[in-house]
Amino acid sequence: MKSIIKFSLKNKFALWIMTVIIIFAGINATTNMKMELIPDITVPIVSVTTVYPGAAPEAVMEEVTKPLEQQLRNLKGVKTVMSTSFENASSVIVEYEYKTEMNRAEDMIKETLEKMTFPNGVDKPQISRMSINSFPIMALSLSDSEMTMPQLTEAAEQFVIPKMESIDGVASVQIAGQSVKEGELVFKQDVLEQMQLDEEMVKNIISASVVSVPLGIFEFGEEEKSLLIDGNITTEKDLKNLLIVPGVKLSDVADIKVSDNVKSISRTNGADSIGINIVKGTDANTVEVVNAVKDVINDLEKKYDTMTFVNSFDQAEPIEDSVTSMLEKAVIGAIAAIIIIMLFLRDIRSTVIAVVSIPLSILMAMLALKQLDISLNIMTLGAITVAIGRVIDDSIVVIENVYRRLKLKDEPLKGAELILSATREMIIPITSSTIVTIAVFLPIGFVSGMVGEVFMPFALTVVFALLASLIVAVTIVPMLAHMMFRNGLKETTKKDSKPSKLTSKYRNLLEWTLNHKLITFGIAVLLLIGSLGLFPLVGVSFLPEDEQKMMIVTYNPAPGETREQVEDLALQAEKILLERDQIEIVQYSVGSENPMNPTANKQALFNLSYNEKYKGFTEEKEKVVPLLDELGGKGEWKNQDFMSGGLGGSKVSLFVYGPDMKSLTSVVDELVDKLTGHADLKNVSSTLADTYDQYQIVADREKLSQVGLTAGQIAMELSPVRERPLVTTLENDGESVNIYLKTEERTYNKLADLENIKIQSPLGMEVAIKDVVKIVEGESPNTITRSNDRIYTEVSADITASNVGKVTGDIEKIIKDMNLPGNIEITQGGVTEQINETFSQLGLAMLAAIAIVYLVLVLTFGGGVTPFAILFSLPFIVIGAMVGLWISGETLSATALIGALMLIGIVVTNAIVLIDRVIRKEEEGLSVREALLEAGVTRLRPILMTAIATVGALIPLAISDGGSGGLISKGMAITVIGGLISSTLLTLVIVPIVYEFLNRKRAKATTSQKTKKA
Repeated sequence: MKSIIKFSLKNKFALWIMTVIIIFAGINATTNMKMELIPDITVPIVSVTTVYPGAAPEAVMEEVTKPLEQQLRNLKGVKTVMSTSFENASSVIVEYEYKTEMNRAEDMIKETLEKMTFPNGVDKPQISRMSINSFPIMALSLSDSEMTMPQLTEAAEQFVIPKMESIDGVASVQIAGQSVKEGELVFKQDVLEQMQLDEEMVKNIISASVVSVPLGIFEFGEEEKSLLIDGNITTEKDLKNLLIVPGVKLSDVADIKVSDNVKSISRTNGADSIGINIVKGTDANTVEVVNAVKDVINDLEKKYDTMTFVNSFDQAEPIEDSVTSMLEKAVIGAIAAIIIIMLFLRDIRSTVIAVVSIPLSILMAMLALKQLDISLNIMTLGAITVAIGRVIDDSIVVIENVYRRLKLKDEPLKGAELILSATREMIIPITSSTIVTIAVFLPIGFVSGMVGEVFMPFALTVVFALLASLIVAVTIVPMLAHMMFRNGLKETTKKDSKPSKLTSKYRNLLEWTLNHKLITFGIAVLLLIGSLGLFPLVGVSFLPEDEQKMMIVTYNPAPGETREQVEDLALQAEKILLERDQIEIVQYSVGSENPMNPTANKQALFNLSYNEKYKGFTEEKEKVVPLLDELGGKGEWKNQDFMSGGLGGSKVSLFVYGPDMKSLTSVVDELVDKLTGHADLKNVSSTLADTYDQYQIVADREKLSQVGLTAGQIAMELSPVRERPLVTTLENDGESVNIYLKTEERTYNKLADLENIKIQSPLGMEVAIKDVVKIVEGESPNTITRSNDRIYTEVSADITASNVGKVTGDIEKIIKDMNLPGNIEITQGGVTEQINETFSQLGLAMLAAIAIVYLVLVLTFGGGVTPFAILFSLPFIVIGAMVGLWISGETLSATALIGALMLIGIVVTNAIVLIDRVIRKEEEGLSVREALLEAGVTRLRPILMTAIATVGALIPLAISDGGSGGLISKGMAITVIGGLISSTLLTLVIVPIVYEFLNRKRAKATTSQKTKKA
């Protein structure tokens, strides 16, 4: 370190050049960093969706879901396999341990699925991975007052979508609600019978005629040419004129109609629309992509006057709000820290030198983050805001020591020698304190789960900023000090080493406490115990919510409700919602894709957006679903939470396991009733599925054999057509148009209609179904959910109280008081599981941090006694932290624990600065008591300066109302401020007491030696 300081003092111009390079490189890195709301989290989940058209949930479970579960659960790294068997489809969610290499995990699932076989009719399983980047960054609705839906679809496909897809950074553009042109072929049964033709014969002729087959390369003289058979049927007219038999065209035996069909309904603010979702690339900047899309929209709206785009969801806006909000807090915090330093030093030059470390440290940290491809998000910005008060500490300690020695009349050194000596004097305390603070964040790397993923960028930002601050303190600060104080101070500003009034009072207090150790220590311990008593009042929560004025409401139809009924209900809901106060956008779709339910082809999904300044939004959220319930639908309206991504919120989940869905019904109903009666729980619901009335057709094998039939033949006769048969594909106005064969959907008015269906026997007789089978009435669940081979139902509720821990304790008591059957088990998940897992891991991280700090201190001071004394500053963090949280009404959350983790490093820094001076003075010959008094008086100002500067930098965050960037909540700032105040004040008293007590033998020896000399 001495050589680095000397280099800085001798090569000022070179250092200036390096500083300018760092400034420009840092600014360039910062302006080119990706901007995201939260860090890109690799969620260790792979989803396998398999469509089985026409199959009931029980059949899907037995024939598709269970085989998938058995194969996937044994793969390496798999933590949990959860499944849902719907009508027509299976959804299997494979959750892996965090830190799993997900690309390899996905490849292993693909290899496993390729080896599996499924029953006929089962589609190929589709694999998808969950990632923050896979969700749309923007949702738009396109409408036009003068265009029909087919015209609007054509405009969207020709002009809008291509322009958006060409934007740099756009991975895909998803479209819904568009019109699709397709044809339908309907046979004329009476004509077919008259001409002695059948459907199968006609379909075969069509298939054989509508061909385009390459025959290969053939020699023609001295040349080679390719041959191609072309059926020359490309248009609707060609198909109609196709000869089936001589004199009979296809149009004679079938009607062909080409029309525009809408597969899903999409409406925005009362008008039909096309939904457009923008998905960005992994490395793309969200803000840049969204702004580029907005530019395209502006150009299109200028070009087409009647075309209107409505932005119903935009990730860039909250990102920009968060960045602006956090930057404002950082700037205000930096100004507060500068004012505090100025008040302490009362010298502009010293203040300027100290303050230089703030922008330089931050820019150097940004440079490092850019190299690691870490985005600019609320975690990195929050870390900068929190670190501002700390990055200035090292520079304060160095420049304060330089300035203090410059003011001494009896200081023997001058100029560069004084700067070198004063800086070297502080090398050990600032280096060890910086290493200690950095070491505190090492355990964050071992915190698994969502919290570890989210807070890793936070930890890295703080670490880089602190390392940069140390570099600045031993290079830039002495260089600037030498330049600005080249000629020293004026004689009028120099003083004798006489203490100020504050230091005199502190010296008297310290001497009294050293003489009354038991009383002082006892008071501190009582304060600590008293603050722990605040824990039940403060309460516990997971992460704060970052509320946006948006809602996603779904309607899940009851078994038996038709698509038409859902569409009618959605129109009624739209009308009511458009009349709500402060609502700006009502966008809904029916039949479009829902990532939470792959078979929701009848589900209605509403996106509601309210005015950002709407203060009654919380109450509005409570009113919407009950209001929609009054419309009279048989299904369920539900307020969904798709946007939080598992972060924040206070949703508790209970998993009820049992042998089958029927056994769970009574237990789930009882649990829902009990939870509904709890004052601090709302939106209590369960995933217990509704049931269909079911007819089970049981074959009579003896009767079947007598007429030459099998159960399989009966199944084939009764099976509905799963998908419309594709006849051919034609060209229509430049578009490819699929022609489908119209199939009649078989319906029954009563059971007798089914019983009387007749099947042709291979023996030549017609046999009624009722003569060879027995029909048994029963019930079939709408969906079947399983977790690790066990059937379960989830009961969820939103916790309204801030003290989540108390409410989850009440829920545990409710479960214990229930008289559960032996084959039923209830476990807690959701926020309860998150709190337990996160708090235990962060608790272990804090213990590991303390152990690492102790190791660093042992290496620094060369023994175990002195570090032990320094660690006594840590327990008293609790006093200020708990009192601060209690006064502010904040809870003990994951962010508050991260704040406490930071405090370990910050608080120990102050103790190191104090004890390092004590040891130096002891080496100069002072007794333990004298060294403590001298060090306390000398180090009081830098300790108070660094502590108050850190507090000042965090005040803007502490007094904020949450706002954008809620994860870096004021709870963290209040924890740091409160803990720093209490621990700093007690460090100045308790650490000297413990140090003198632990060194009492040496203190007595020194005293006796001085007595003998006297």
